[in-house]
Amino acid sequence: GARFAHVWSIVSASSLLATAGWSQQPSITWLGTLPGGRVSVAYGVSADGSVVVGWAENADEQLRAFRWTPQTGMQDLGTLGGDRSEAWGVSANGSVVVGFSRNAAGQWRAFRWENGVMQDLGTLGGDLSAAWDVSADGSVVVGESRNAAGQHRAFRWENGIMQDFGTLGGCCSAAHGISADGSVAVGYAHDATGLLRSFRWENGVMQALGTPLGSLFHRVSADGRVLVGRYFNNNSRWRAFRWTEEGAQDLGTLGGAEGRAWDVSADGSVVVGEAQDAFSRWRAFRWTQAGMEDLNITYASLLTPGSELQVAFAISPNGRYIVGVGYNASTRRSEAFLLDTGFPLR
Repeated sequence: GARFAHVWSIVSASSLLATAGWSQQPSITWLGTLPGGRVSVAYGVSADGSVVVGWAENADEQLRAFRWTPQTGMQDLGTLGGDRSEAWGVSANGSVVVGFSRNAAGQWRAFRWENGVMQDLGTLGGDLSAAWDVSADGSVVVGESRNAAGQHRAFRWENGIMQDFGTLGGCCSAAHGISADGSVAVGYAHDATGLLRSFRWENGVMQALGTPLGSLFHRVSADGRVLVGRYFNNNSRWRAFRWTEEGAQDLGTLGGAEGRAWDVSADGSVVVGEAQDAFSRWRAFRWTQAGMEDLNITYASLLTPGSELQVAFAISPNGRYIVGVGYNASTRRSEAFLLDTGFPLR
């Protein structure tokens, strides 16, 4: 997708479990693909884990935004008239999906999908836009759009109005994450020297968050105070990091050189992403204060021989559900997965 181009403590009291209605058994669901397709990727999950969004290949080898539920399976959300679409964000209740699609003229447009209707969110005056995330209630969308001068600019869309965030003094910016209430957005922008810097936007003000330089924010906690992403370290390697007002923390790896953080739980305590292991294989990870764990090891009992979880792209607000992409040995395909860890982390 375009994004790649630019770029537990277990509750033992059974009575508690009974009241909360949580299953004690973790499970993994491979979401398959659209009929005739060979690959799928999941980028978003609803609060209760019942809706997953992403993209999947169809029989014509075209990518289509999908919305998956246990009841309906994988649903093709269609396009804005062109040959491709991708879904990247979903509201807490799963009813609103955002992403981007080609229109009939072949131009990329940010979309907001609800009740079977895919709405073109327009642009900031140029020929391209993409939506990356949506607020919990589905009303506020963030992303990036070209302006009339052809520069990429971060935007916040609400009630039909697309607002340009500007930059940090350079040419371009992109917003990738939004707080639950839609008031805080995060992303990256060029400063006056042309360097890429992470920003946090609130009340109309874009603030550069200093270190580390060359960093990219991808998602933000519900209250807008914990930010996660990746940065280039001194060895020119991508590393996953977590930022709070105390500063930036490198989350480490699984034994290899690189890592990337893609999402964070509502309270900021759980981070998911991908990191290299000692064999330089990319593995889906979950990070807590206890450290980084390889989901393939933690949930090995759920995986058939040869299957692997490669990237964790999103986590539900309570930390229970994780979605991403892996290799399903049973179908011999790269497929979206939904991992139910069985417990919210506390």
